[in-house]
Amino acid sequence: MLTLKVSGMTCGGCINAVTRAIQSQDPQAKVEADLATQTVNLETSLSAAQAGQIITDAGFPVAN
Repeated sequence: MLTLKVSGMTCGGCINAVTRAIQSQDPQAKVEADLATQTVNLETSLSAAQAGQIITDAGFPVAN
């Protein structure tokens, strides 16, 4: 499981956008986001770098 620190998520719509972005590249991915801690937990075949770039491209910067 990957855990990424993601900035800018403020609502359910943000979580949906992140989930859609990841699942567009890995339809089997499981995505859990926590608005309070600004983290996203992923079960995916994508690497951390790939997932981070996809989420960043969706408009939510990922911290290193």
